[in-house]
Amino acid sequence: MCQPDGVSLDLSGEMTNRQYTIVGLGELLWDLFPAGKQLGGAPANFAYITNLLGDTGFPASRIGNDSLGNEAIERLRHLGLSSEFVQQDEDHPTGTVRVDLDPAGQPKFEILEPVAWDFLEWSESWRNLAAQADAVCFGSLAQRSPASRATVMSFLAATRADAVRVFDVNLRQNFYSKAVIEQSMNLATIVKLNHEELPKIMHLFEMKNDEPQDSARRLLSAFDLKLVCVTRGTGGSLLVSTEECSQHPGFKVKVADTVGAGDAFTAALVNGYVRGEALAEINENANRVGAWIASQSGGMPTPVHRGLQSALRAIG
Repeated sequence: MCQPDGVSLDLSGEMTNRQYTIVGLGELLWDLFPAGKQLGGAPANFAYITNLLGDTGFPASRIGNDSLGNEAIERLRHLGLSSEFVQQDEDHPTGTVRVDLDPAGQPKFEILEPVAWDFLEWSESWRNLAAQADAVCFGSLAQRSPASRATVMSFLAATRADAVRVFDVNLRQNFYSKAVIEQSMNLATIVKLNHEELPKIMHLFEMKNDEPQDSARRLLSAFDLKLVCVTRGTGGSLLVSTEECSQHPGFKVKVADTVGAGDAFTAALVNGYVRGEALAEINENANRVGAWIASQSGGMPTPVHRGLQSALRAIG
């Protein structure tokens, strides 16, 4: 039986001084909110929080050679993110997503196509990045086109055997298929999905879906995974491995919007996992980071002047 955990957040960073190379692979785009645009896309949000947590996060994506693309490069630099692995496309525009928020800050997305990140190109520089990566996070959305899917698969195949491959399930609009989900899960070390996606995935593979931890264990076994993570919005999260199970109730914050909160959770999850932390500690830290993002606007907010660690200590 999976029991709730109550663990204090350790922000000391004393477990290891090593900096890990961690890649967010996929879409880089502008989220078009009613109040204005903000740079986003799950892989970019993930890479940004990875950097804030002390590792080296690289977004690997593709933008148009247009004004929005140039602005994206400038924004990445302002945020302290490298644009070295952000390709520029002469024929397709920088990606945009129309975002509408309900009164609770929950987003509804309209993702436009085709755009530059539908044409990710396999290159020698990306091959070298894949070989250096300690972890890579990839999703289903960036695989909606055959070209980008082939590049994502090539990137994963070029990673080291010991690299952590995180499949972040994103069932957006109709931009996924059983074939994409199945191949991605078979290549993953960790699968992360939310409580609404879990029953859809179980149905997709004609697997029994009852208690979330039981469903997670079925996925662990079926796809030879090391860890399954189920996020539950304001209800916290569930982490299940073959040896451990951890539940966390989440943190209550005043929500600005939830855009990027799941990506921040994933970044903190990977930060702890590569360091060999216990699931309870990983779960606590990831929920705290995700809650901080939910209390801010957009997926890449600038930490308060006291720094990220002070901001995180204020959550809870």
